[in-house]
Amino acid sequence: MSEPMPETPDRSALSREEKLALLARLARQKERAARTFPLSFAQRRLWFLARLEPENHANNIFRAVVWRGPLQTDALRRALTEVVRRHESLRTTFPEVEGEPRQKVAPAADLPLAWEDLSGQPLEEARQRSRELAEAESRRNFDLVRGPMFRASLLKLAAAEHVLLFSMHHIVSDGWSMGLLFRELTALYRAFAAGLPSPLPEPAVQYPDFAQWQRERLSEERLAAEVGWWRERLAGYPDYLELPGDRPRPAGGSFKGAIEPFEIPRELAERLRALALREGATPFMLLLAAFETFLFRLSGQDAFLVATNVAGRNRTELEGVIGFFTEILLLRARLESGLTFRELLSWVRRDSLDAQAHQELPF
Repeated sequence: MSEPMPETPDRSALSREEKLALLARLARQKERAARTFPLSFAQRRLWFLARLEPENHANNIFRAVVWRGPLQTDALRRALTEVVRRHESLRTTFPEVEGEPRQKVAPAADLPLAWEDLSGQPLEEARQRSRELAEAESRRNFDLVRGPMFRASLLKLAAAEHVLLFSMHHIVSDGWSMGLLFRELTALYRAFAAGLPSPLPEPAVQYPDFAQWQRERLSEERLAAEVGWWRERLAGYPDYLELPGDRPRPAGGSFKGAIEPFEIPRELAERLRALALREGATPFMLLLAAFETFLFRLSGQDAFLVATNVAGRNRTELEGVIGFFTEILLLRARLESGLTFRELLSWVRRDSLDAQAHQELPF
């Protein structure tokens, strides 16, 4: 079931400056829609995995937001449409041009907001049905060639209870981007619901521009130098950490996992921060040292690698861009006999800083 789309704003009501800005924006969209752009190195990785296992939904990013209270659906739809207009990555598909994947940005248009009314059944049944629909949407695959890469749907459970579902492919987004999307959506919805214009400035750059810049920056010579640095750095480290398990290690990963949340008491957290500060380390470095100690005790291996993610936004103008910037960083663990925890923390600090300085290499 779909609701009618809001009408296109009347251009006669716009000021001269607003009309000029709108015309310039439309001209830019038309020019960029006629081009294609290279993939970033991170995107190329996910594009390859999508081609290798097209039915795998491990790279779907999904969120469900429960909305209790009055909801202006037109304001919400306008806000979603504006977010997609602002960020070209959410309008991008990935066709092949002469055998190579490219980014193609579609012109901005009203976002189709799927709608389903579940309010005709008892509330608990509607909530259960919404969970089933959310689970199905989280597993629904994306077509990288035809798109879209971003989907949104609204479930009405009762007059004052809705569930908003977001789904996008990791190739156009990451964790940082999701936080940015929700902040922008909140600001835009509040403005539009109050009859005000968008309060947000235009993004300084777009993701395809970053991908082009990255390709130019990481020339073959620079890439070769970075690969050489990492090969030397990781030489001698084992491919696997042999943790004790109930079953043998499978030939391939299943992508099945879970999150086990826990809380550190406030007093302990403050003591940990104070210890990190005294040692010139960050809380991340301190917890990483503790994690490596734990893995050493489980496995008995005194040398192994720990993979972590970095935001990949090492320029301020990238902080407000929705896109896939995340990169993998490999950190070395080496626990020698007789090593104190303070000595281990000093090693972790130096190793982390060295790795961060060479984080541009795409693994």
